[in-house]
Amino acid sequence: MSLVKFYKSEEQVPLEMHKVRVVQKLHLLPVEERLQAIKKAGNNTFLLQNRDIYMDMLTDSGVNGMTDLQTAAMMTADDSYAGSETFNRVKAAVKEVFGTDNVLPAHQGRACENILAEAYVKPGMVTIMNFHFTTTKAHITRLGGEVIEVVNKKGLIPQSDDPFKGDFDLDELRATIEKYGPEKVAFVRIEAGTNLIGGQPVSLENMLAVTDICHEYGVRSVLDASLLQDNVYFMKTREAQCKYMEPREIYRLLAAKCDIVYFSARKLGFSRGGIITSIDPKFTNEMMEFVPLFEGFLTYGGMEVRSMEAMAQGLYESLDMEYINQGPEFIAYLVKELDDYGVPVIKPAGGLGCHLNCSEFVPEMPHNQYPAAAVGAALYIAGGIRGMERGTVSEQREPDGTERYAELELQRLAVPRRVFTLSQIKYCADRVKWVWDNRELIGGLKWVSEPKVLRFFFGRMKEIGHWQEDLAAKFREDFGDSL
Repeated sequence: MSLVKFYKSEEQVPLEMHKVRVVQKLHLLPVEERLQAIKKAGNNTFLLQNRDIYMDMLTDSGVNGMTDLQTAAMMTADDSYAGSETFNRVKAAVKEVFGTDNVLPAHQGRACENILAEAYVKPGMVTIMNFHFTTTKAHITRLGGEVIEVVNKKGLIPQSDDPFKGDFDLDELRATIEKYGPEKVAFVRIEAGTNLIGGQPVSLENMLAVTDICHEYGVRSVLDASLLQDNVYFMKTREAQCKYMEPREIYRLLAAKCDIVYFSARKLGFSRGGIITSIDPKFTNEMMEFVPLFEGFLTYGGMEVRSMEAMAQGLYESLDMEYINQGPEFIAYLVKELDDYGVPVIKPAGGLGCHLNCSEFVPEMPHNQYPAAAVGAALYIAGGIRGMERGTVSEQREPDGTERYAELELQRLAVPRRVFTLSQIKYCADRVKWVWDNRELIGGLKWVSEPKVLRFFFGRMKEIGHWQEDLAAKFREDFGDSL
């Protein structure tokens, strides 16, 4: 990994180690049209239309810039239903990265989660995690299981200097296994980059300790490697034992210690699709029957073969630190810009995106008015920037219908890899700062349409009062004719 310093600038900025060769036109609507667009979307950024968005920071999933080699590889795809050479190339790439021979394909990461849940989760069982992810939890609870989080309490402190806030509390992990009994634990899931608490990484030391505990009790250990490339960057830059390790060494060490590894190639590999892999064929054999039931045949698993070719090439590129570092360094730059402005953000900077701490953004707003969603709507009105709510809206209600309030109310500004320029990142910081300076205008939201499952995808909300019109009017007053 190269560190490039600037000679004539006191500001240290991330330097892209690639050039842009294909561009896509963007649109920045006038503020009055942005106001109408967010109302039409029911204040749900998922329901905004791409044509109405300037900076799409909803997710890093499936929206990363692909390389020329990935695009070229797509032209070599073998679309045979069975026995495809494309699948053989995917297997070879997985072998090169993780050192594993046993590979099951699925159309994306949440499909892998479904297969894992179907194979191992039974009513009354528990799944232990450092922290849950929305769809992971939904798959488990759908089958009568329960999710128990044992993240170290430092992970829930919004601002700190702790480098690995996604670490397991090892004592709590042991206690939880002993409380329920190993036979009642479907598996222990390690999320390498805890999505819902700010993309915070997990140390290699902690991951290995978790797998040791699992082996001691005879409990399956599962690594969600979707954000592993970001996590590897943090291991190499924040953990002394990893400084001189090659990414391949870290990937393979973890795959050797964990019973099962799965990932979304929409993140790891910069493409589309999903993979479940293991050194021990016992585990893939236990899950194999669910692939043709839910996905497709064992050599494509619901994926389009051109995406599989792009995945294979992308996996090789996930070993290149010049590609790995681009996302975390851009995120760190945005976090520093906002922190310097006084905007409350999750620190230290994690992977995936920059996270606004909405509990401090609008501290007087109660949980039942959904502060993270409200800040997201305000940011779209102010800048045409689409983020994602990662707070109470992203939770699911308790079985009795009561609201489960999130431990952190976050608005995530994802930074897709190799997509945005530095000027766009600076524009984002500027508009967030304006919203922060006008935060007294932000009001709450209430449900209009609330699905029972994964409501953050489909639900619609309405603003309480007329605060959005007031915010748009203030924008026009401050910016004049500017977009």
